[in-house]
Amino acid sequence: MWKTIKASRCAVAALGSVILAFGLYHVHSFSGVTEGGVLGMTLLLDHWLHLSPAATSFVLNAACFLFGWRVLGREFVVYSAVASLSFSVFYAIFEQFPPLWPQLYAMPLLAAVIGAAFVGVGAGLSVWAGGASGGDDALAMALSHLTHRPIEQIYLITDLVVLALSLTYIPLTRIAWSLLTVVLSGQIVGLIQRIPQPKGWQTDHKDA
Repeated sequence: MWKTIKASRCAVAALGSVILAFGLYHVHSFSGVTEGGVLGMTLLLDHWLHLSPAATSFVLNAACFLFGWRVLGREFVVYSAVASLSFSVFYAIFEQFPPLWPQLYAMPLLAAVIGAAFVGVGAGLSVWAGGASGGDDALAMALSHLTHRPIEQIYLITDLVVLALSLTYIPLTRIAWSLLTVVLSGQIVGLIQRIPQPKGWQTDHKDA
C-alpha cells in the first residue's frame, strides 16, 4: 500500500491544511463566526475548556478516522493523517501571533464569506488530494454506512448539532452567519473536488 502513496498528493493535502489553519485562526476564532462538524467542535472546546484546536483537532480527527477506517480505506487514512497533522502543527504556529483582522468581529457577513473561502479551499484541496483535513468526512461516511441514510443528511445533522451547541457562547445572530459560512464552504469543497485530478492520482481508496 505504501508504494501507492504519492508525495505530490501528500504535499497538496498539507497545503490545504495550512490554508485551513490560517483561516480558522485568523478569521473564525476571533470573528464570532464558527463552523460545524469537527472544526466547530474544536472552537467550542477552545472557548469553554481553553483547549487549543492544535491538540483537540488531532484527537477528534483521529477518533473519527479510526471509526471510519474500514469505510475509508488505508490510503485515504494516510493522506488524511498528513492533512490532520499539518493542520495541528501550523495552527500551533499561527496562534503564536496576534490576529491579522480583529476588526472582522464587527463585520460578520465579511467574516462569514472570507472564512468560508479559507475553509472551503483548504479542506477542498485536502479532499482533492485524496484525504481530509478534518474527521468530518470519515465520521459522515461511517455513520451513513451504519444508518443507511444519505451522507448529505449526516453532514447536515452533525453541523446543526455543533452549531446548536455553539449557541452556548455565540449569539443567535452570529450562528446565522455561521450557517452561511458552512453552506458556502461546503459548496467550495464540492467545486474543488470536481476538478480533474492529474494523471496517475486516481486510486481505489476502499482498500481496507
